[in-house]
Amino acid sequence: MGRTSDAKQKILGAARSLIEGRGYSALGVAEICKAAGVPKGSFYYFFESKESLALAVVDEHWTAQRRDWVRVLEADGEPLERLRGLFEETQAGQRAVQEGCGTVSGCLFGNLTLELSNQTEAVRRRLQEIFDAQVDMVETVVEEARERGDVTVADTREAARAVVAQLEGQVMFAKLYNSTERLTPLWNNCLALLGAR
Repeated sequence: MGRTSDAKQKILGAARSLIEGRGYSALGVAEICKAAGVPKGSFYYFFESKESLALAVVDEHWTAQRRDWVRVLEADGEPLERLRGLFEETQAGQRAVQEGCGTVSGCLFGNLTLELSNQTEAVRRRLQEIFDAQVDMVETVVEEARERGDVTVADTREAARAVVAQLEGQVMFAKLYNSTERLTPLWNNCLALLGAR
């Protein structure tokens, strides 16, 4: 990795850490650069604005998260077990963050949605695309489960949207109460939402 791409990665890493810890709105470019250990001019070499940095952080996070979701949801095994694996990995990931820093961080996408959806159209649109992609991935699994007779939902799209919303909401509660135990009901709630047999 070259020096310039190394500086860019330092900025992205610092920005993600600061956004997860404090949110986006209160951050300034100088603070991000200080945390990254790079001169302020480096920021504007890579990013035209704080908003463009937020989009880059979101995209980088989604690239990694999407890889995990694909690995779990497209693995071998029964569809409902794969969906359960997604919930278990989510809880394990939140627990690992809590053990590392003492607090549940929640979901970067959910946190930014709550903070920025009425402030920056570009970020709002990108978050919509990501949540739609998550719903697409879950819907594929729900359709497979319905074909097998494992679930009884009539509208797989709405069911998938409800599952993603439930996952996001439970992660938000885990952050609010600083307790990953708030994620324990995910599986039983999912079975109820899907009308599992």
